[in-house]
Amino acid sequence: MATTQQQSAVSSPLMSGAVILPALNEEAVIKTLVADIRAVVDWPIWLVDDCSSDRTVEVASQAGARVIELTNSLGAWGATQTGLRDAANRHLDFVVTMDADGQHDPGDIAALLDPVIAGHCDVVIGSAVERGSILRKFAWRLMRITSGLDCQDLTSGFRVLNARAIHLLASPPASCFDYQDVGVLMMLDQAGMRIKEIPVTMTPRANGKSRVFSSWFKVATYMAQTLVLGTVKRRRPWRQ
Repeated sequence: MATTQQQSAVSSPLMSGAVILPALNEEAVIKTLVADIRAVVDWPIWLVDDCSSDRTVEVASQAGARVIELTNSLGAWGATQTGLRDAANRHLDFVVTMDADGQHDPGDIAALLDPVIAGHCDVVIGSAVERGSILRKFAWRLMRITSGLDCQDLTSGFRVLNARAIHLLASPPASCFDYQDVGVLMMLDQAGMRIKEIPVTMTPRANGKSRVFSSWFKVATYMAQTLVLGTVKRRRPWRQ
């Protein structure tokens, strides 16, 4: 539970924001997650449903989240960008993005928001490098080498974005990405966005296995695409 000071810091009427949750079949955890988020931040919660086959939409709506239902599956990044485009259209000041599987602790939201609200950076990443296995850490190292990025946790979806970053990631060039990590981070970095990492805790999935990396073939395909993307785009600044 957030302190009164933390709640007031992220609930000021002078600031507008939303929490975006890309979701796929998270019926088992979404009610608790929405309640936990509402306990620490007085912003609307937008669940972007990526064509779930269970009761995710119904449960999230009953819990008080605004549900955006996609007509075609776009993946985690496509669902997230759908929320970011709505945020850009509404001219929101800040957005928090979180996974909907319960791995991210809503209690960390205030700490991630603080430096962005204070103007010290444009983007904050909730970094949980300790969760990485030897193989994951090796993959992260390869990604840093090919992309030139300094971020330690390249795959965390727990982020805070200010209006400048929101508009950049809502733009058409950002629609070319399949994932939310290296390509998105390179786009932010090469546009001059100030990125900060803050350590957070991340618990194991409470609801089955990863929706993105459900097989070794998908993992291998992801690594090949990511390493090629990092190599090709490393020194090419994005232009809108």
